[in-house]
Amino acid sequence: MSGDYKQDSQLSNAEWRARLTPEQYRVARAKDTELPFSGEYWDCTDPGAYVCICCGAPLFDATDKFDAGCGWPSFTQPKIAENITAADDVSLGMRRTEVMCSHCGAHLGHVFPDGPRPTGLRYCINSVSLKLERK
Repeated sequence: MSGDYKQDSQLSNAEWRARLTPEQYRVARAKDTELPFSGEYWDCTDPGAYVCICCGAPLFDATDKFDAGCGWPSFTQPKIAENITAADDVSLGMRRTEVMCSHCGAHLGHVFPDGPRPTGLRYCINSVSLKLERK
């Protein structure tokens, strides 16, 4: 992860495959999902900041993480709103809102309007799309 978000957004599929593990590529670049309760961070309570596995952009803070019981890391809000992009997702026969890294386009997961206060949102994110930078 170079931290040069513009440079990272320009990588080809072959370059992403070389940089990421097969599972990271499958989820973050091919918009798949990891199995619930299988990811590294679904039950992690360590302090720190979660960054994009592809480009290192800061995405979520551990202080905004909560146990939604869904098997994926869940957050009430992004660390920096501008680092998250949302788009309609009608795959799998349902209507959802996909969330992606604004800098490199990595698929992160989905956001739902059933979270706790203060936002009422649940950012349901794949562990494999994240890296925790522990405090």
